[in-house]
Amino acid sequence: MRPTKRLNCFSELDDAELERLAILSEEMAEAIQVVGKIIRHGYDSFHPDDPQDTDNRHLLEKELGHVLRAIEMMKRAGDLNGTNLKSASKEKSIRQYLHHQ
Repeated sequence: MRPTKRLNCFSELDDAELERLAILSEEMAEAIQVVGKIIRHGYDSFHPDDPQDTDNRHLLEKELGHVLRAIEMMKRAGDLNGTNLKSASKEKSIRQYLHHQ
């Protein structure tokens, strides 16, 4: 299938940009879902019907890996600037708001 360059009339994003954002959004949502499971049941809990007993920690690592992959895809496409991402990460100081770290 040949990619199109059609622009969304409101956002002015092309189809490829929209698709990458959709992938990022889906992967972030899946990571958030696992975070909720960890908060409710703990890192070591697993779904009782899972024959491999995959614990929530492993599921979080998997989903965060998918988020990182989506970010890398967006960086390669020029949607995101890796230098800006690193700078933003270094700027974010949450230590003052922590109670248990």
